[in-house]
Amino acid sequence: MGGIPPLTRYDAQQLLLQIPSWQLSDEAHDIRRRFEFRDFAEAMSFVEKIGELAEREGHHPDICFGWGYAEILLYSHKIDGLHENDFIMAAKAEQLITA
Repeated sequence: MGGIPPLTRYDAQQLLLQIPSWQLSDEAHDIRRRFEFRDFAEAMSFVEKIGELAEREGHHPDICFGWGYAEILLYSHKIDGLHENDFIMAAKAEQLITA
C-alpha cells in the first residue's frame, strides 16, 4: 500500500458519512471513536475482538482502553494518513458492537 497518497480531506469526509460515529482528526490524518461499556470486562472483551479482527485483516489500529471504554484510532502507517481500508476496518469494528 505504500507509495500512494493518503486520502484528501474531502474523500475522507465522504467515507465518514458511512460511519457517522467516528471522528476525523483536524488534519484528516486519522479517524477515531470512543466506545462505552458497562465495565472493564466488557471493554477488554471488545478490545480482544478488535485485536482478532486486526490480525485477520492485517490492519492494526491504536487502541486505548480502561474501565468502561475503548478508544480506537485508525490510519495507515505506510502512507502516514488515511486509506479506504481504515474506513473498512472502522465499519467492521462497528459490526462487532452489534454482533
